[in-house]
Amino acid sequence: MSNLIPVHPLEKRWIYVVLGVIALFLGAIFYTALVHQVHPPGAIETIDSATLHLGGEFAEDKLGVRTDADGHLRATLVAARYGFYPREIRVPEGLPITFRIASADVLHGMHVPMTNLDTMVVPGYVSTVTTTFPKPGEYPMLCNEYCGMGHDHMWSKVIVVSRESWKAAAPQTGR
Repeated sequence: MSNLIPVHPLEKRWIYVVLGVIALFLGAIFYTALVHQVHPPGAIETIDSATLHLGGEFAEDKLGVRTDADGHLRATLVAARYGFYPREIRVPEGLPITFRIASADVLHGMHVPMTNLDTMVVPGYVSTVTTTFPKPGEYPMLCNEYCGMGHDHMWSKVIVVSRESWKAAAPQTGR
């Protein structure tokens, strides 16, 4: 035991500081997870990217915003080189809307600036995100994962309308 080199008191303080910062970060992660209920996705849904456009939920005629059988709003989109389809969707302000998006080819990201809508779109999986848009306006929907040479042209538009305008337009009802 006499061969041990004593640790300088200043180094001991820095070890305590580092351990304290690590404890602070872990505390913040656990606080966020427990109090704000921020968790990793639990329900993983797979899909065949090669045939997703041929039928089912992601067929071309079923894309867009619909009201499902339970009365919830659902936006179904496909990300493919180099765009989101449909290119433009209209949603109401202040109502929760669930986005379901699948990739037809490579890894994409969906980001709507000035909102909390941001997710990765991985080929073979369905990404599901629920959000609410608090105020009317036009929001760009951008791809934030490099997906090839045309990546910088991959965008779409979310138009948030007032609830009155939404009710007057009477959105299409899905199955």
